[in-house]
Amino acid sequence: MTDTASLSRPQLRRLLRKARRSLSRAEQREAARGLYRQLAQHPLFRRARHISLYLPMDGEIDPRLLLREAQRRGKATYLPVLSAWPSTKMVFQRIRPGQKLRPNRFRIPEPHINPKQQRKIWALDLILMPLVGFDDEGGRLGMGGGFYDRSLAYQARRKAWQKPVLLGMAHECQKVKRLAQASWDVPLQGTVSDKHWYLAETV
Repeated sequence: MTDTASLSRPQLRRLLRKARRSLSRAEQREAARGLYRQLAQHPLFRRARHISLYLPMDGEIDPRLLLREAQRRGKATYLPVLSAWPSTKMVFQRIRPGQKLRPNRFRIPEPHINPKQQRKIWALDLILMPLVGFDDEGGRLGMGGGFYDRSLAYQARRKAWQKPVLLGMAHECQKVKRLAQASWDVPLQGTVSDKHWYLAETV
């Protein structure tokens, strides 16, 4: 666990990105299997019918075993897709097995934009989110673009929203003691690593 008291958010982001990138391919594969074991049979995953995941980059823990398992069970799976305009917007588009993808401006593979295949974020059941750092109180440090926070800003305006459940996905080395949260940060219900669940609230 990293002590963050003396580090700025940019410093912490650099430190934690370096930590996850330092994992070997074998360690990444084992972490992906551990993440799968933590989530695949959990009621949150089993009950969800519409699940958003992500494709890993920059050392992020790999959720693709869960993506394939969700598709095998007949769940609707989605990826975040960046819009061309406005450039700060992100939508959630359905992804099917074998579908062709193309790299976006951050070189992350994503499907061609098709509004007919998109679903409103509040209509998703579960979002499995990438992150750079996390604590056990629902704090999340992202890459700094703010795409998820902007997409989920509606939750601050209407506290009664029950969906989607927000779970961070992480390596154990990304856990910190406490993350200072900005006013626009959207808290997670919890984070799942390859070894443990860290629930911030009952879900």
